Amino acid sequence: AIIAGGIFIVLVASFLGKIIKFFPPVVTGTVVTMIGLSLVPSAVRNMAGGVGSKDFGSLSNLLLSFGVLALILILNRFFSGFLRSLSVLIGIVAGTIAAVLMGKVDFTNFNEASWLHVPTPFYFGMPTFEIGPILTMILVCLVIIIESTGVFLALGKLCDRKLTEKDFTKGYRAEGIAIVLGGLFNAFPYNTFAQNVGLVQLSKVKTKNVVVVAGFILVLLGLVPKIAAFTTIIPTPVLGGAMVVLFGLVISSGIKMLSAVDLAKQENLLIIACSLSLGLGVTVVPDLFAQFPSALRVIVSDGVITGSLAAILLNLFFNASIERKVPSVSLEKTDYSEIK
Repeated sequence: AIIAGGIFIVLVASFLGKIIKFFPPVVTGTVVTMIGLSLVPSAVRNMAGGVGSKDFGSLSNLLLSFGVLALILILNRFFSGFLRSLSVLIGIVAGTIAAVLMGKVDFTNFNEASWLHVPTPFYFGMPTFEIGPILTMILVCLVIIIESTGVFLALGKLCDRKLTEKDFTKGYRAEGIAIVLGGLFNAFPYNTFAQNVGLVQLSKVKTKNVVVVAGFILVLLGLVPKIAAFTTIIPTPVLGGAMVVLFGLVISSGIKMLSAVDLAKQENLLIIACSLSLGLGVTVVPDLFAQFPSALRVIVSDGVITGSLAAILLNLFFNASIERKVPSVSLEKTDYSEIK
C-alpha cells in the first residue's frame, strides 16, 4: 500500500502542483501557524518526560528541559555566527551530558547495537497489492500533501523565493519517491518534516548544498546502527526543550505570513479565526469526529489537515471573485437641456 501510494503521488504530482492557486497569503499563513500549534503539545509533553513516563512532570525532567531551552536562548542572545547556528545542537548535547550526570540515560540499546547493517529490501517478504489498503494509503498521502504545501510555502518565505507551480510539482514528486523508498525498505511513508522550518529560521542556513551533504551523512550513519542507537540515548525532556524553540518558530513563521494579509477585512479575520479554532480543536480533542465513517475520519482526524481544509474552503467562500455584468451607460444620447 505504501509503495502504491508513493507511485500515485509521483504520477499526479504535476496535477497537484496546480493547487497553489488555492493558497493565497491568508491561507498560507493560517496553515503554517496551524502546523506549529499542532506540534506544540507534543513538545510540552516531552518536556515533562513523554507520554507514559513514570516520572512525568518531575522536577528533574523540567529542570533538564528548561535548562536546554535557556541555553539555546542564551546562545542566540550573546553569540552570533557559527555558535548561534548550532545553538539547538549544542543545547541537546549539553542537556544529554547533564542527564548522564543525573543518571537519566540508558545505554542498553547503544551497547547492544552492531557496527554495520545494510537495510534489506522486502525484509518481511515480497509485497502484495490489495485495493482496499492501497486506496486508504492514497487518501492518506493526498491528505499529508496539504501539510507539505504549507511547509514548502514557509520555506520559500524564509528563503525569499517565490515558489512556482513547477517548484511544487518537483516537491510533490520528491515526496512520492521518498514514500516509495519507505515501502521498499520496510519503513513508514516519508513526508516533509515541518520542524525543519524552525531549524532553518534559527540557523539561517538556507543553501541546498548543506541539505544534500546532510542527507548523505544521514545515509552513512544509517549504515552504522551503533551511531543510530547513540541518538536514542537523548532523554525525552532534553528533546522537549529544543522542540519548544523549533515548533514555536514554525508558529512565528505563520504569524509573519499573516502580517502581510489585509486584516482590516472582516472576511480574512473570520478565515483565520475559524480555521485555527477548528484545527486546534481537533488537535486537543482528537475524538471530535470519532463517529464519522473511517474514510472521512482519515481526513478530519488531523488538526493540520482540518485547519487547512477549513482555510481553503472559507477563502473560496469569502474571497472567490464573482464576475458581474455591469450595464453600460452611454452619455452620447443624454439630454442635458433639463439641467439647471
